[in-house]
Amino acid sequence: MIKPTPNPPETDPTSPYESLDSKKLNEAADRALDHYLCPPGSTPPPRKIRGMYAVTADNKNEELLTDASETLASAKTIAQDVASLLPPSQRRVLLGIAQLIMLGELAVNRVLDNQQMPD
Repeated sequence: MIKPTPNPPETDPTSPYESLDSKKLNEAADRALDHYLCPPGSTPPPRKIRGMYAVTADNKNEELLTDASETLASAKTIAQDVASLLPPSQRRVLLGIAQLIMLGELAVNRVLDNQQMPD
């Protein structure tokens, strides 16, 4: 049986940036994207650089409480999902732990609700 395509298929070994025209085309595309995605005169808001899992003295209480709330919510969800895979005796233990996590999450959320916003 004759195959209609060569084995392996032939590929074009040249880079799209080999010729001057392709470089100009790429630069023009970058300028067009910059024009529409980041118009002149507008500066993107500065990103706050923060180390992952870093709790430092310059962290605000609201940020720490928000992170704690999200972490507790994730832990609760994980515990509940894993509990559904366990036999009943172990499931009850893990669901009890999930409930304790939920109570901690509720307490953190209450503190966030009660916190006074700076003027």
